[in-house]
Amino acid sequence: MNLSNLQPAIGSTRNVKRVGRGTGSGRGGTSTRGHKGAKSRSGYSKKSGFEGGQMPLQRRVPKFGFKNINRIEYKAVNLDVLAALAEGGATTFDAAYFVNAGLASKSAKIKVLGRGEITTALEVHAHAFSKSAVEAIEKAGGKAVTL
Repeated sequence: MNLSNLQPAIGSTRNVKRVGRGTGSGRGGTSTRGHKGAKSRSGYSKKSGFEGGQMPLQRRVPKFGFKNINRIEYKAVNLDVLAALAEGGATTFDAAYFVNAGLASKSAKIKVLGRGEITTALEVHAHAFSKSAVEAIEKAGGKAVTL
């Protein structure tokens, strides 16, 4: 076996349909495109969403809602997560700590939420706090500092 006698397996390929090579070929004339209409013409390409002239779905269905461009996305961190980290010996939590712990990215804004309980006094620095989180942190003798 060498490069000069390589060929595909028998039955794995088909001959190309030669179209538009005269009436004697059996595929002359309309070249298998049928008679008239947009699809028979050169340069035809079906636009995405085109429904044959019927009003397309994306124009029939009304728009609704909006995206608020001023929305601030917060990365949520709950008190039970802080309690678990405090068991490791940490008492001060700031943005850098959350990034190192893998709880937030450098650019993320952090909001502390009130799920769970805290028993040790913690100093927590975050961009936002829920009311219940602030109450729980201060009740345990800690400080909630807004960045």
